[in-house]
Amino acid sequence: MLRSWSLKIDFSKTSGLAVYLQITQKIIAEIQLGRLPPSTMMPGSRELADSLKVNRKTIVQAYDELVAQGWLSTESRRGTFVSANLPSLLLPANYPSSHVAETSRTESVAYTPSAAIEAPSSFGNVIDFNDGIPDTRLIPFEVLSRAFRHALVVSARANRLGYDDPKGTLALRKSIAAMLNMERGLHVGVDHICMVRGSQMGIFLAARILTRINDCIVVEHLTYPPAREAFKSCGAKVLSVGQDECGINVEELEQLCKQQAIRAVYVTPHHQFPTTVMMTAERRLKLLMLAEQYDFAIVEDDYDHEFHFLHHPVFPLASTDRAERVIYVGSLSKVLAPGLRIGYLVASTAFIDRCATEIMLIDRQGNSVTELAIAELMDTGEIKRHIRRTFKIYSERRATLEQLIHHELSALVDFELPSGGLAFWLRLKQPITIDNLAERALAQKVRILPGSLFTDANEVTQAIRLGFASLNKLELAEGIQRLKRTLNAP
Repeated sequence: MLRSWSLKIDFSKTSGLAVYLQITQKIIAEIQLGRLPPSTMMPGSRELADSLKVNRKTIVQAYDELVAQGWLSTESRRGTFVSANLPSLLLPANYPSSHVAETSRTESVAYTPSAAIEAPSSFGNVIDFNDGIPDTRLIPFEVLSRAFRHALVVSARANRLGYDDPKGTLALRKSIAAMLNMERGLHVGVDHICMVRGSQMGIFLAARILTRINDCIVVEHLTYPPAREAFKSCGAKVLSVGQDECGINVEELEQLCKQQAIRAVYVTPHHQFPTTVMMTAERRLKLLMLAEQYDFAIVEDDYDHEFHFLHHPVFPLASTDRAERVIYVGSLSKVLAPGLRIGYLVASTAFIDRCATEIMLIDRQGNSVTELAIAELMDTGEIKRHIRRTFKIYSERRATLEQLIHHELSALVDFELPSGGLAFWLRLKQPITIDNLAERALAQKVRILPGSLFTDANEVTQAIRLGFASLNKLELAEGIQRLKRTLNAP
């Protein structure tokens, strides 16, 4: 098997410890840190020996020791692999734990909100009810690959693979502007748009431009943790207000505005994150009025606008913003795949110019080939066709999950069927010990996101967010069974 990577191991030939034992220890450390996940194929002994400039017998000794200890396993004619049967607490380094256990592999793992939200969507045979990411198995690979090839060929022949506008390629900004004006009720041109590498980069740019040290930023009590952390990282004092079935509590926000100056409010009005409720028209208008009255900006995160199942999606706050107070953050991640890293900011031209300045300091510009390929897919209608196709599939999965919850979990949870979005918000009927719920679920080989993750200080919240889009019907059924066992366990 041809590998695009090589295992890097440091050791000392002058150490009192035998080289094969040093290599053994280093490989164990790599496995414990998650850089060599279970079932990873190891380099051949000759290949690793050549790479480390040691005798092949040294590598054979190290591998034999690791096999004897249970860290590696061998398969005839296939090679050597990291054992697939390692304990479940041996997790990838970017899995949602705040530390790697230092003394015992049976220690409980502490979860941190931001890390948990961004955890990998699959590992081993764990069923992952993530925060609502799409099913990348549905991507139209052939169409996408043709668009990428065309964008690369055209760019290369025209000598256009050099530096470009930090706001993004003109073609994609035109396509985004046309889509926003036609389908979301905005009135913007290309100078109102800045392309970013996903909505999180857009949120961070907004935070960096808006925030000065000790500025007050308001979020809802339950909110998207990476957004909260983005504002904190820029020196903001982050305050929270409540929310209910109608969205953000604007009366509470108004009282807060009377007490101190507010620089910005971050909201997810279309499908509130994580509770999935849609902000009512009355709340939307009141929020815009408060922004003008108390001179604050609104950062509107419209992370999955396309998937609204009961009626047509409601226009964003930005569509009725005549005072240019709304910074609108959008993304194509839920339409295609997070890995493509295509998001955008929509704001006043002055704000977008500031974004361009900041991008020059961060990474200069995005991937122009990707942006041109996506622009072609938008202009030819391929993305629209893909949305229609996935909308039908996600709608069916939404209905499947609703039936499963009613049938299997009705004694344990309450919920309202969300009108849109790619996740459910389940409220537990009886209080349970929720601080280690994620670990107990993982023992049943199902990954969930407890409500506590979405609070500022990991406060006890008797609820669970279940994303459904990335799981097919069989996976949803098995996942609910595993969740049921978790919730019923003493």
